[in-house]
Amino acid sequence: MKRMIFFGFAILLFAACNPNKPSENQTEEASKTVSLPTEILNKKYPLEKIKLPKGFKIDVYAEVDNARSMCLSPNGTLFVGNRKGDKVYAVQDIDKNNVAEKVTVIASGLNMPCGVAFKDGSLYVAEISRILRFDDIEKTLDKPNKAVVVYDKFPKDEHHGWKFIAFGEDGKLYVPVGAPCNVCERKDNPVYSTITRMNPDGSGFEIFAKGVRNSVGFAFHPETKDLWFTDNGRDMLGDTLPSDELNHAPKAGLHFGFPYCHQGDLLDSEFGKNKKCSDFVAPAQKLGAHVAALGMRFYTGSQFPEVYKNQIFIAQHGSWNSSVKVGYRLMTTSVDKNNKVTDYQVFAEGWVQGDEAWGRPVDVLVMPDGAMLVSDDHANVVYRISYTK
Repeated sequence: MKRMIFFGFAILLFAACNPNKPSENQTEEASKTVSLPTEILNKKYPLEKIKLPKGFKIDVYAEVDNARSMCLSPNGTLFVGNRKGDKVYAVQDIDKNNVAEKVTVIASGLNMPCGVAFKDGSLYVAEISRILRFDDIEKTLDKPNKAVVVYDKFPKDEHHGWKFIAFGEDGKLYVPVGAPCNVCERKDNPVYSTITRMNPDGSGFEIFAKGVRNSVGFAFHPETKDLWFTDNGRDMLGDTLPSDELNHAPKAGLHFGFPYCHQGDLLDSEFGKNKKCSDFVAPAQKLGAHVAALGMRFYTGSQFPEVYKNQIFIAQHGSWNSSVKVGYRLMTTSVDKNNKVTDYQVFAEGWVQGDEAWGRPVDVLVMPDGAMLVSDDHANVVYRISYTK
């Protein structure tokens, strides 16, 4: 009996010292890590394998577990989402030496909090089925305010359920809703396979674009303010079909083909019957089959050579449904004044060596000094690419 009492007391003591993971409605007190100096960080990763154009260099900016989508506050705090885990991070370069000294967990216990966006002092976080808002976030990084639920009516499917989010030039929050499948037609819920938008408070919800299989990256042209987005093509049609897409949506209400037409010219064998690809908006650029094109940004900085001004940088996460690995790189795309793609080429590669991938780019973000950050959810880092002339 004494042994049983002692054993029970030990269990209670262990539980008190090891609380359960917070629920998705909670945030835990922030935990912090201090990053190592750049020269030490760089030696931990095979950065010498990354091929860049002449004059460019790549360094490790911060170590962040499963680093996915990124956004930056006007004060310079980098917020990073997470897909395989349950956390959101704040990354700070306090002494402005181009390497982060502090990585803070500002929220945990969340459901694939991949997408992050910043507006008017508040951080918006996208879970699978809802959007949360953390007010006055930079004033409360050590212990953030309780999350406000902005919108909670998105589907709960995990398949393509994680989200990239961003505010448009119209002040609205844009949120994609992926297809809950490889390829399917879900007439029961028109919100599937779309890009939606809403006011910052969750009101005014509407579908902006249709026929979008799974977009995990988009941006607004710095001059025209039009929406451009990447879209992942379907799987199981071999190594070369269909291509991922770069799409241009200058207005609301356009349909980009899924699930009826892929890559602008390939009718689906099942859902494309009695359809015509010409009835849908064709991609502005085919990006390659299975490359998993995710984050994209227009380069708006002044550090890189002038030729890169307003070019689109696209992170290709890399293939899983191809017999030969493809992607695992950064691409650049040039767009002319008529919204026509005039060039598409490799900017950075080397994260995959033969059949072995040591890194997988996810998102890109232009910093105020013109350098570019790149998140990597496989190597668990954020890189900084700069131009040194």
